[in-house]
Amino acid sequence: MIPNIDGLNKFDSENFFLIAGPCVVEDRKMPMEIAIKIKEIADRLEIPFIFKASYRKANRSKSSSFSGIGDIVALECLGEVKAKLGIPVITDIHNPDEAAIAASYVDALQIPAFLCRQSDLLEAAALTGKWVNIKKGQFLSPESMKFAVEKVKEAGNSNVMVTDRGTMLGYHDLVVDMRSIPVMRGMDIPVILDITHSLQQPNQKEGVTGGNPAMISTIGKAGIAVGADGIFLETHPDPSSAKSDGANMLPLQHLEKLLTDLVMIRQAYLKTI
Repeated sequence: MIPNIDGLNKFDSENFFLIAGPCVVEDRKMPMEIAIKIKEIADRLEIPFIFKASYRKANRSKSSSFSGIGDIVALECLGEVKAKLGIPVITDIHNPDEAAIAASYVDALQIPAFLCRQSDLLEAAALTGKWVNIKKGQFLSPESMKFAVEKVKEAGNSNVMVTDRGTMLGYHDLVVDMRSIPVMRGMDIPVILDITHSLQQPNQKEGVTGGNPAMISTIGKAGIAVGADGIFLETHPDPSSAKSDGANMLPLQHLEKLLTDLVMIRQAYLKTI
């Protein structure tokens, strides 16, 4: 199921769709440069593509961690990607007051996993009329996500999708339960698997989240094999220098190989249903 967002190239409607980009807008040039490269690959493989970047990172382990270049400046960068490349853009919001502001620049709003139970945030996002992507809380079962979905729909917006990004396993690791994908697809909404945040190793004593990017391909292949409608990933030309979440990002130069593999698995999956 592909969301009917304006500007989202449908190509083959049976393919999965892709939400991808850097974790956060690091400077004025970076979003466009990365978006161009991802779009070239997605177009070549006929994968519907939504560009993602946070205009501000509100959830940081340390107060000294990079949080953004300024809200309006970053949102203008995202709006430029949308206007110049003709592709839809999604970004996170963290409190109800941000919803209408962000919605004036982007096509879809994302609810961070830690905030997926915040009723006023979900309602504010819903009232913009934009598509709302709710990240499944690391502390929630897939079945319980129906209540978050209901909050958006009860506010009058049926444009809602959910993303699994792993479930806490102890203090310092996450596990992806592939049963979550068919469970949430039973809610008759697009279901996405986040294959980079699912590999985070949070709560490190250094105050910087770790990760296991070597497993990105494995998690992605498994997600497509069980029927995920979309794949979410964060990518960067040089993850080691990224200002946020570099430890679990996919190097941009590896993106085409990964997506090529996932398209092949998607084709095989469709033959089984």
